[in-house]
Parts: sequence; C-alpha cells; structure tokens
Amino acid sequence: MKTLGKKIRLLRHQKGWSQEEVAKRLDISIPAFSKIETGITDINLSRLEQIAVLFEMSVVQLLTYNEVEQDQKIASELENVNKKLMDRETEVIDLQKKVIELFEELRHKKVANA
Repeated sequence: MKTLGKKIRLLRHQKGWSQEEVAKRLDISIPAFSKIETGITDINLSRLEQIAVLFEMSVVQLLTYNEVEQDQKIASELENVNKKLMDRETEVIDLQKKVIELFEELRHKKVANA
C-alpha cells in the first residue's frame, strides 16, 4: 500500500493541492489523509473510488498509475502542442508576407497614379 500512497502524493503534488485541501474534498481529517499517503492506513474500495474520482481517473488507472508512463504521456502532449505552435507560426509568417505584398502592391499603384 505504500506504493499507492506515493502515487496519491504524486498526483496531489501535480495538482498543486495541499493535504488539507484533499482531506476536505474527501471529507476526512488531515491526519487520516496523511496516513493514506504514507501507507499506514489501508484504503477500502469506496475510499479508493473517491480518490480516483478526485484525480479524474478510474480506480484501475489509479492502481496502475506509473510516473514514467505519465511523463511519457506529458512529453507526447507537449510534442503535439509544439507542432501545432510551429504550424501556427508558419501561418503567421505566410500572412505577414501577404500583408507586405499587398502593401507593396498598393504603394506601387499609388506611385503609378500620382
């Protein structure tokens, strides 16, 4: 159970929540939650379900949660976001070129009409 407690602590830290905040959300005392995180207290199924819901995952995901897998998932998501950002930058550059071309075209027409 100590491993599960470490997973719960890691998830709590990732959310930026204090033990007090999580304890309130679970409607338990801070010492009771601390005992869950340290593995002193075994977690029953209903409490496990409650914790899984709190962290927006299934009980299976909570039990099988792996920091390495999570890091890989985050890295993959970052890669996708980075690609989208690069695509947007390319679009912005193309639009800037079009604006410059249109400006030059207008300038040449103005010079020709003068």
